[in-house]
Amino acid sequence: QVQLVESGGGLVQAGGSLRLSCAASVRTFSNYAMGWFRQAPGKEREFVASISVSGGNTYYADSVKGRFTISRDNAKNTVYLQMNSLKPEDTAVYYCAAQRVSWRSVVGGASAREYDYWGQGTQVTVSS
Repeated sequence: QVQLVESGGGLVQAGGSLRLSCAASVRTFSNYAMGWFRQAPGKEREFVASISVSGGNTYYADSVKGRFTISRDNAKNTVYLQMNSLKPEDTAVYYCAAQRVSWRSVVGGASAREYDYWGQGTQVTVSS
């Protein structure tokens, strides 16, 4: 079983930055590729970014490419999402997710169905 706890959300002005963290309670964090998703009010959950076990492979939604950076620290069982140049349309609840994989180079895809475990989410609000 994997428990995921997100933190770091909050209120920020447009153009500002936030760093989200997701701490995983799991024996072997290195068995899991990780991803971030978000869900705005009245909208479906959408993919933001994902990262392989090794951290060497990443994948981003076009809407955040160049502004957001996903990273992980396997020694701390934590995945991060650095968000820069935030826009009001980035306002959403952000969720981290874990996908069990067999290879360190595998990066999770954009479908939520690929992921096995989810956190409770952290609210990010960007004011204009």
